Parts: sequence; structure tokens; C-alpha cells
Amino acid sequence: MTAARRRDAWEKVTGRARYAVDAAMPNMAHGAVVRSERAHAHIAGIDRAGAEAAAGVIAVVTAGDLGHLGLRFGHIVPDHAILAVDKVRYYGEPVAVVVAETPHQAADAAELVWVDYDDLPALTDAASALASDVLIHEQSYVSDGEEFLDVAPTASSDNVAHRSELAWGDVEAALAGAATVVVTTTTFPLVYGYAMETYNALADWQPGSLHVVSTAQHPLMVRKELARMFSLPLAAVRVEVPYIGGGYGSKSYTKLEPLAAAASWAAGRPVKVTTDVEGAMYTTRADGALVTVRTGFDTGGCICGRDIDIRFDTGAYADNSPLVLTKSINRSFGPYRMPNLRVRGVAAYTNTSPASSYRGFGAPQAALAGELNMDMAADRLGIDPVELRRRNLLAPGDTIIRGKRPLDADLVADLDALAAALEQHAAEPTPGTLRGRAVAVTASDAGASPNSTTQVRMHADGSVTLLVSSTEMGQGSGTALAQIAARELCVPLDAVAVGQSDTRFTPFEWTTGASRTTTIVGLAVQAACADLWDNLRGRAAESAGVPVERVEVRGGSIHVGGEALTASEVIRQWFGADGGEVVGVGLIRRAGATEVLPPFWEIGAIGVEVSVDAATGEVTVEHLVTVGDVGHAVNPDLVKGQDLGAATQGLGIALWEEMVYDGEQLTNPNLVEYRVPRLRDTPRRITSVLAERGDGAGPYGVKGAGEGALNPVPAAVAAAVGRAVGVWPTELPLTPPRVWDLLQQAEASAAAAP
Repeated sequence: MTAARRRDAWEKVTGRARYAVDAAMPNMAHGAVVRSERAHAHIAGIDRAGAEAAAGVIAVVTAGDLGHLGLRFGHIVPDHAILAVDKVRYYGEPVAVVVAETPHQAADAAELVWVDYDDLPALTDAASALASDVLIHEQSYVSDGEEFLDVAPTASSDNVAHRSELAWGDVEAALAGAATVVVTTTTFPLVYGYAMETYNALADWQPGSLHVVSTAQHPLMVRKELARMFSLPLAAVRVEVPYIGGGYGSKSYTKLEPLAAAASWAAGRPVKVTTDVEGAMYTTRADGALVTVRTGFDTGGCICGRDIDIRFDTGAYADNSPLVLTKSINRSFGPYRMPNLRVRGVAAYTNTSPASSYRGFGAPQAALAGELNMDMAADRLGIDPVELRRRNLLAPGDTIIRGKRPLDADLVADLDALAAALEQHAAEPTPGTLRGRAVAVTASDAGASPNSTTQVRMHADGSVTLLVSSTEMGQGSGTALAQIAARELCVPLDAVAVGQSDTRFTPFEWTTGASRTTTIVGLAVQAACADLWDNLRGRAAESAGVPVERVEVRGGSIHVGGEALTASEVIRQWFGADGGEVVGVGLIRRAGATEVLPPFWEIGAIGVEVSVDAATGEVTVEHLVTVGDVGHAVNPDLVKGQDLGAATQGLGIALWEEMVYDGEQLTNPNLVEYRVPRLRDTPRRITSVLAERGDGAGPYGVKGAGEGALNPVPAAVAAAVGRAVGVWPTELPLTPPRVWDLLQQAEASAAAAP
């Protein structure tokens, strides 16, 4: 079955699942969120009488109505209010939810809720927040012993949500002794991970149990937070995730689910809460970043040392930004030999919408400064930028960070493939335009925690049901995992059905993110298939009355003595009927091939050629080259699609996307003024290269894909524009007005030159 046909089938299954859910939740009500109209204010009072009297209204819920429920959530720092308690911290924060019979009734009644505010000083950027004595959070949320993936909350009495650092050697001595020191400071914008399906959650509270259907990438983690909030055992909380319309990290961890669950608890009815694009942009975004890189080089162009300072604008709540900052630090210095290194990072609370996971997970912010620094150094040293990277790139098996998995990629080969593709299709400049080319390379400690469980059920007719809790959101994981199962069990792809993401029925999965599914869940699928074959051998031996050692599996058949049986025949013989099934379970944990973290290094290798209109500053991407260093492509078309999608998202950051604040208010919370890439923005030429060297820890040598092609794109585009214009850009996105300013700077510099 093709990927398209499998997706159509899955959408039909999803449609039935949604209908079944709706049927199981009679008299479902709808919640409309009342959002704050202040950025930082004390709530003096809420008048909800008009809303409560409106037609169809069931309840108007504020924080004061939640009683003994846990009022805050957050898997690293439990600082995030379900509904604003006493004060709001950003414009657009939920203050109340109106529950009514229909969405229109709820929305109309929400307009009748009146909130009185006493304004507080608003701190809307990291610099002002870090310098201010005004606290966005007066209390510390740190609890002894709390830690998530080696990231612990930081106890703080200022506006620091988290701080971390990584260092070895003597950086200051290395920079002092360097032949050349290059300094780069860049500004990475606030961007929104636009997915076609916005956030929504349907919750049904019953005494002693909770059922939630949502757009969660991490249903098991959402279950854990909801269980804590309602003081329920994990088994009493069911989180179900049908096929969702995109995530890009923005639907990681807990978002709208506590609000829907609290509304259902308060109203005594199943409640569905959803957002429009504006509400989604107020729900989460990527961390903005100010990054400074100082790199010292010797006379031969080899790096002596690098010093990096990272400052994140993480918004009103920490969400996942402490982990994003930690990963950004790990990814900030690139896959280069670093004899001396110091990276310091701070994530600052601000009175803006909360930041969280975003595709690339801290790598794009850091790579913008780090890779642009390499291009600036090449220009200063008089060395070709590809050659400068070649001299400094780590080799396969080299250590990037002490104690972590050695590099499992040939980056020089990837770089050479990039350079060759760009050179082969170099375009001739046209009158009135300037041309520039650049490459960029990154390596990310991806894969998250290798904790995965899968179940494979072989039915009496030889067909297979694969149960996993990884979330399908358009990336094609259902197809790739089905392909692995079909390959391991020697059955046609059409014979494999995939059931996903229902915590009551599907097995444990750590997360859907960090580009880990094909690698980590794929290993669990392989293990489940091996377990299934072992169980089939046992059934065949028992039916034949022979020791199991005399039963072999060859070529998809079970051989007992001189007889070759199909799996279907073994199942029927053992059960003695035309029915039954045999089950295999696969468990992957931090042991064996996945003991050393990260499970794999995700490579980003990108080349671009751009043209700049000298009259307007408009940038056109003439050629985009992606190298998918994935070890083995289970489905090459899906890998290429992921690489193109990720790179296009990177182009959006580089050229168009930015959440613009005017003081405390977001001015462009819509898809007209917030500009995402359109079809006509597709690069004029696209070259997709797959590097399959079998050097990954996953099935058949697989490594992850999906984020690597985004991470270096903003840096590569910035460097290409800098080479075209003659002035290095330091702030994204490179909109026509910004590029036109660069052109004026270049013209002024040329005029001032002797």
C-alpha cells in the first residue's frame, strides 16, 4: 500500500474514532476561553453575571472555582496556571472559560465576561526582564529531587526561568593566544510553529476517572500531569490522540488539556475547548534568542577555542524551555573540534506568550550565530568557507561532548555532497540582482530517552496489528513503522494495521519528538516482531510435540521437522480453531545499543543559493540542497518530504516569520500579518541527497530525520545574503526592508572607501 493510501485509510479510521468518542460523550458542551487584555496585571475582579445569564451557558469557570485541583502544571517547572490566579503574566493568557451548549453560544457569552485589572510593569524582552527588580513570578516552584532528563528547575529570586552552562579547557587563554578572533552576535525572532490543526482538547470528567481526546504529541506525559492534577492513578486517566494536523514540537507536553479537564470537572459535562490561530499563537511559540559567539583561530584556520553566550526570551511560563536551553547549549558549537569551550545560557521570563518546544529544539537559535561566525571567519582569514569547515569538522567516531555517544556520521562527505550540488547547478546572475551561496552544518543530540514499548498481534489469517503510542501528525511514522513490521514478519504492507496513541490500549511511549520514532520505536517494533517469532516457535513446538530447539524460522515460515508452516497455520493448529492470535512485545530502554546517549546525532547539512533584488531587497532562494544523513531510509520519499518540509520551515524563519510585539501586545496574531512560506516561495531548484551509510543505532542502521534539515537553514540563508550584499546580517527575518538597509550600508561603506 502506498503512503498516500495508508494515510487515507488512517484518516478514515480516525474519523470513526472521533465519531465513537463523540458518541461516548453525550451532551458534549463547548468551552470558549476568555483571554487577558493586559500583559502584566493584577486581577482586581471578574464580573461574570452577564455571561452566566446568557442563552445556553452551563458554567463560567475561573481559578477560584477549581477548589482542590492542582492549579498549575509544567513537567519541569510547575509554574503554568490553568487559569490566571490573581494576576495575568501575558496578553492573551486564559482568565476564564465559558461552557455552553454550542461553540457560538460559548463565544458570545465569553464577550460578556468583564475583568478589572490593576496594571503592573510589563517586561516584554529578555534584556529588560533580566535587568529589572520587578518579578514576573514572585514564588519559586523548585521542589527537592525534581528532575526531567537531567534538567532540574533552577531556584531563582529574579526573572531567570533556567540557567545552564557547558565548558572544558581554558577559553580565555585560547582566545588570547589566537591569531584571529571573530565575534558574531545574532538575534533570532519569536516564531510560531504553525500547524494546520490548532490546539483542541475534549475532556470528560467522571468521579474517579478522566477521558481526554487531544492534539498531544506526548499523550503519556499529559496523562501523568492530569493524574497529578486530579489526584488519580495513571490507570484512571485515558488520553487519546487521533491523527493530528501537524505539531512541529509545538504540541509537545501539556497545553490545552488541563483547561478542558478543569472545565469538565466544574461543569459536570464533557467539554471541548479549541483555539483559533490567534489563541494558538498565545498558547506557545519558539524561544527568541540573542546569541554571541567568540571564536579564536590559529594561522591555519583551525579553531583554538569558542565562547558562547545564549539568552532566551522564554515568555511568561517555563514550559519546556529549560530543556530547550540545555539542548541549545549542547548544539551551539557545531560538530567541530573544540579544544577549549565555554557556553553559558539563560532563559528569561518575560510578559509575552510562553515559549516551548519547536522543531530543532534550540539548534536553529544557536546555529544562526555559530555558522554565520564560520562564514565571517572564512572571509577574515581568506579561506573558502567550505574548506574552513572541512579543516575543523569532527570525524566519524570522534567525541563531540565527553561522556556522550561518539559522532555517528561522515560530515566531510556530507559537506562535499553539498558543495558539489551547489556548484553543479550554479545559476547565472541576472541584471539588477546580487547572488550569494552558503553552506551550513549542524549536529544535534537527538532521540530523547530510549524508552519505548510496542506490541505486535498476529491474527489467524496472517494479518498483523501493530500497537504503538507514538503520535502520527503527518510525519509518516505510521507508514515507516508498518514497513518495519512488514519487513520483519515477511508479510505484505497491506497486511499491517497500526493503532496509535490511546493510553488505555496502546503501550508506553516516552515521547513523539526529537526525531526519534523511526529509530527508537522502530527498534521496539523489531524487538516485538522477534518476540512474536519466538512465541510462534513455541506454539509450533507444542503442537508438534517436539522441543522448541527443533523449530526454526526461515524465510517467513516456521519449519518443524521437514514441514514448513505459515504463521497462520501455526496459530490455527495451536488454538484448534479458525481463530486466535499470538502476541509479541518489544521493550527498548537505556541498555545495549541505546545505553549511551544520545541514541543518535541528527545531522543538518544544507546549501543555498539566493538572489537579492538590488532595488527592493527582496530575497529569492534559487537553489536549496538538503543532505539527509539518515543511515538508512526506510521510506526514501518520506525522508525527502520531511527534509523539504523542515527546510521550508527554516526558510520561513530566515525570510518572513516573526511575532511582532508593540509594547505588551502582539500585533500580528494571524496568518495574514504573520507570514509563513507559501507555494510560490518554494526554491526554484531543490536537490535532495540521501546519505545512507548504515551508521545509526536504529533498525538497518537508521538515524532520525525531520529536524536536521531545518537547523542550519536560517544560518545558511543569512550567510548567503551577506555574501550577496557585502554586509553580514545579524537579525532575522531578512525581510525586504531589512535587506534594503543592508544594501544601503554596503553602498555607504563602498562610498567611504579610499
